[in-house]
Amino acid sequence: MTVVSPRRTAKPKLPKCPDCAGKGEITETVRVGARKGRATGDKQAALCLTCWGTGDAPTD
Repeated sequence: MTVVSPRRTAKPKLPKCPDCAGKGEITETVRVGARKGRATGDKQAALCLTCWGTGDAPTD
């Protein structure tokens, strides 16, 4: 006789974060200058503060 293990159900997929589209990172404009904070044409990657880099939508 063979023993068959019970099937596991798949975890439900969480919706993607609306701010980063599920990537976990966003792009921010680089600013220079102490007083005026002039925006440059350069971009840098930043952690999404809505989902804390997980890519999942907040459940609250």
